[in-house]
Amino acid sequence: MDLDSVDRKEKLSATRLQVSQYGVALVLVVLGCWLWRLQILGADTYRVLAEQNRVRKVPVLAPRGRIFDRYGRILVDNYPSVTCYLLREQQKDLDADLPMIAAGLHIPLEQIQDTLRNFQYAPKYQPIPLKQDITPDEQAFIEAHRNELPELETLDEQRRLYPKDGFAAHLIGYVGEVSENDLNQERFAAYEPGDVVGKSGIEETYDSILRGTDGSRDIVVNSHGREVGQMGQELAVPGQDLRLTIDLDVQMAAEKAMEGKIGSIVAMDPHTGEILAMVSRPTYDPNQFSVRLSSAYWKSIMENPDHPMMNKAIQAQLAPGSTFKIIMSLAGLQENVAQSLRVMCNGGGMFYGQFHACDKHHGMVDIQNAIPWSCDTFYYTLAEKLGIDTIARYGSSVGIGQKTGIDLPEEASGIMPSVLWKLKTQHQPWYPGEVISVGIGQGALEVTPLQLARAIGGIASGGVLARPHVVFADELRADELSAIRSTYPGSGDKTIPLTNANWQIITDAMAQTTAPGGFDTAAAAHMDGIDFAGKTGTAQVMSHSALARTGGGHSTVPNAWFVGIAPRRNPDIVVAVLWEHGNWGNNSAKLAAQVIDAYVTEQRARAGNLQKVAAAPKPVQTPDGAGGTAPAGQ
Repeated sequence: MDLDSVDRKEKLSATRLQVSQYGVALVLVVLGCWLWRLQILGADTYRVLAEQNRVRKVPVLAPRGRIFDRYGRILVDNYPSVTCYLLREQQKDLDADLPMIAAGLHIPLEQIQDTLRNFQYAPKYQPIPLKQDITPDEQAFIEAHRNELPELETLDEQRRLYPKDGFAAHLIGYVGEVSENDLNQERFAAYEPGDVVGKSGIEETYDSILRGTDGSRDIVVNSHGREVGQMGQELAVPGQDLRLTIDLDVQMAAEKAMEGKIGSIVAMDPHTGEILAMVSRPTYDPNQFSVRLSSAYWKSIMENPDHPMMNKAIQAQLAPGSTFKIIMSLAGLQENVAQSLRVMCNGGGMFYGQFHACDKHHGMVDIQNAIPWSCDTFYYTLAEKLGIDTIARYGSSVGIGQKTGIDLPEEASGIMPSVLWKLKTQHQPWYPGEVISVGIGQGALEVTPLQLARAIGGIASGGVLARPHVVFADELRADELSAIRSTYPGSGDKTIPLTNANWQIITDAMAQTTAPGGFDTAAAAHMDGIDFAGKTGTAQVMSHSALARTGGGHSTVPNAWFVGIAPRRNPDIVVAVLWEHGNWGNNSAKLAAQVIDAYVTEQRARAGNLQKVAAAPKPVQTPDGAGGTAPAGQ
């Protein structure tokens, strides 16, 4: 090979060399322009971006409004708490840190992984709550590992503090973290994962009022995520406080009366519909729901056959027994049947070819003594004469088989049977003999304690029935009140026909129920100095044939009912007691007496007149305009 030819091939031409030199120069010029643009023209823009990279937005959670009783005594407060959050804006492999985080915060690794999955579609800037109410040791762990775990952050919060031992738990309710299932419902459209919402009771109904509006703080952090300054903040707006119609003294008396029992007590002012007390047993501890609920506690509640989560005052649907005889008396008197009805009770009677027993041999019974004696034979006869549809019409008129419209979630409606009801629900005809059981508050008839309190309180008020409620309506805005009433519809405020004469017959007979002596079914509940009236009810939980097959036991003991009022006409308080498997209604009458005694004692003390006793009846103006009589008050 010729060496000269090789040398010529390896040498660059002058033209190519010049092109390369110009290309390098051009690249340097372009780089210089970009540097000039970045450092001179874009200095302000990139300075702002740099600031934003070291600024973190921290939420400031609004404390929920507190809850008070009618006299301003606190029922539900808040307490300071610290929650640990996980920040996903940190450019780190979070999965590698999870075992260390789980160990330091004393929570299972699987729980953290489940939480992250729940938030997988949430914006990256949204903090994820890992653990609420962290301990001082857990706070120290987070501070000591700021460099290794910059994704962990703590936040001061105000957390719910409920009364101990489940006091008024079903009425007040509880709060909890919004669930994935909740977020699929229209009611929770404005909520995000991690938000705390009312889950039951007052907390649920008035959640939008109690929860307030969250704020935020813009804090400056260094490269390790430590806070080194603050740039600005948006103040949180605390939730609105609520004053309930509940009277703490009456509530305490009702709680004490139901201690160790299964059932419910509800007390109401029939004039206004204001709920004065509401107790359901067994109960639960709402404080367990304020932080992450343990699976063990949840399991213990769910496996309890007595249903601790059920608010029996508005959800227990059971046969009312002989308390329904007040409504039967209303129907019989208004239909002009009961006034002249005389029945010989020899321990029962034959109706529709079958013998129906009465618990005693009462002899000759009329409407005046049928109520205090609670004679089944009389009401069998009255039911036969009235028929089921007439009974259903009067039962429906006082709200039986309908929700009352109380401002609490998941109220049950009960059942007021009729010919049409049976055709619609069971696709069967109504048999005439079925009316006999309904006449004494058994059969297909089902009521809630609140329904019964409102119905009998309304009858004793001359036929005026008020919508029950637990928050004062005049303390709500018009739009809030309208929203509540549309969300919780019911039979509401209403007035039914009731003549003055019939009103006096029923209320005087109810007063005889608690009078000492004779066949009176609640004589043991009599209180000197208090015009206390009412009606007992003993409701079988199974038929006699079924009872014979089971051989008895506590679960077969009848339910004990009582509805009491004070005073007997135009009462200031009505109390309904359901004691499941409490046997005789007079047992529940004693519980109602405790509640009414607490109410009367408090009212007299507030009036500064502890020595006042019931006076003789005086004339009052009744709903139909006729002159009647009513006790002078407490």
